[in-house]
Amino acid sequence: MAEDESLEAALQESEPAEEGAEAEGGLLEAIEGMEAGMEDLADDEIDQLESEMLLASEGTPEGTPASPGDGGSPAPESDPEEELNDDVDVEQHLKDSVEGSLRLKRLLSRDDDEDGTGKKRRKIDGEAEKKLVLCKNLASRWQLVQDAVVLHVLSTCSLAELEELSKSNYCPDKYHHMKSPAELLARYTNEMKERKMPGGAACDVISAFKFRHKLDIKTDRALRALCHKDLRHVVATFDGTKPIEEVIKEAPGVEAEDDNTTENAIPSAGGVNAVGRFHRLELIDPLADCVIFGDANLTFALRLAKHRQALGHVGRLLCTTFEDLETLRERYQEIDESIKILEDMHAEVIHGVDCTRIALHPRFKGLENSFGAVYYNFPHSGAINGFFDGHPVVNWRHENLMRLFFRALRSFCKPGCIVKVASNMGAVGVRYSYIVGGGLENEFLHTETVPFLEWALHRYGRSYGDKRDVYKRPDAKNNQSYNAQNAERDMVYCFKYAPTGKQLGQQPIRLPPTLKTLKLCQDGPFKTMHGHSKDNLAKQLHKRFVTEVSGTHVG
Repeated sequence: MAEDESLEAALQESEPAEEGAEAEGGLLEAIEGMEAGMEDLADDEIDQLESEMLLASEGTPEGTPASPGDGGSPAPESDPEEELNDDVDVEQHLKDSVEGSLRLKRLLSRDDDEDGTGKKRRKIDGEAEKKLVLCKNLASRWQLVQDAVVLHVLSTCSLAELEELSKSNYCPDKYHHMKSPAELLARYTNEMKERKMPGGAACDVISAFKFRHKLDIKTDRALRALCHKDLRHVVATFDGTKPIEEVIKEAPGVEAEDDNTTENAIPSAGGVNAVGRFHRLELIDPLADCVIFGDANLTFALRLAKHRQALGHVGRLLCTTFEDLETLRERYQEIDESIKILEDMHAEVIHGVDCTRIALHPRFKGLENSFGAVYYNFPHSGAINGFFDGHPVVNWRHENLMRLFFRALRSFCKPGCIVKVASNMGAVGVRYSYIVGGGLENEFLHTETVPFLEWALHRYGRSYGDKRDVYKRPDAKNNQSYNAQNAERDMVYCFKYAPTGKQLGQQPIRLPPTLKTLKLCQDGPFKTMHGHSKDNLAKQLHKRFVTEVSGTHVG
């Protein structure tokens, strides 16, 4: 939490003012600074206003140039996007899968040009202007106009979220014994969104279907009375063009296809139980190509490969790790043996794969529209010393991870592809809402949430996926040593790729904090630091962010 004295020391260029006038003057400068930066931000980033909001803390003078951003106004002499794409070789039809990742890198790289580029200002209006006013009013009402991280959180909220905050009586606790106001505000805004979602706990196929189409309890009862064949027909064909009651009535008259596929097995069985067993027993298309992302020690890959071999599946199995082979050998003594076993079972092991940038990886060339099943267990962007995962300075990485992951998959999944992401329902890093929301944004329907311990593939050697694995090894057989979270709250979020054929807009991303925000941060490792040491740490952390979004793992 920021204190006036420490802020005054950090802001040496600010002129002294009376207490009331100082707050109002800072807000006016915020508005001017935000207007200065509007020119180079794309429409979906204007609402985040992050770098411009930060100018409230530094009192940027009228002639200060705006930071380079994202296009969306008359093109400058040199396009930052083209500069960053100079070393990127990706085919035209795959550009959408990496656009968000490259844009995020470009937004972070704007801070590297500390001299500015002399951009012209343009007047903002409409939605952006409303957001500026709401941010001003909220920060003033809470008496937090000089808290740079609070301003950052407000700047990343949508207009609807800001309006909801404005109408509520919520105020972040400035004297909380553990968390800063910015951290509390970020958690509250996430909880606002999650109250409108199905929840992170177990959710069967009917509950997910009912929530997706906003159906009532009467329809819920009717769906639960259907057999396996009829329930699949309703879920597959209902699109809202005719009443759900008519679809339910016509289902018994539809003949089951006799095509020897697993989905058409035992048509007369109870619908909810039968469909649920498919996800729990991993009864997927035996011909489908499968890919695993983020498997650190390859124990899950071994588990899945043996499962597929036992069921006679013949599709390709791609097992990927984020780290390179040398790093894996340092952490897992058995990694070479695991790779040999996988290759003997005709699985392909690929190292150094960033799941948000698979279109840029040479091993994925030619695999477009081929994946039938995708797995990503316990995603995480890496811990940063001094910060809890939920802190807004680092949490944007986790949200963007899931958004960019699902967008990257769109070019490689075939319609009907099953995607499963395992995570803890109470995780504060990669929150369940990031997983479900990232899927829905990219036309991956949330079909069911299965308790992890009910999943046939849950018995594998979980790992931390970082340096801790060198000295804190989990039990690879029974997973008894991994106690970082309650296994009873682990869930498997299941999705089905259902493209509509419509052109999706630009992938929304959570804007990262600027270098200036980091220098003014009073939380985590910055709490007791001042002067050059604080500036150096901010630069190091910012450099790490740039490195991570470039596809290199740190930690």
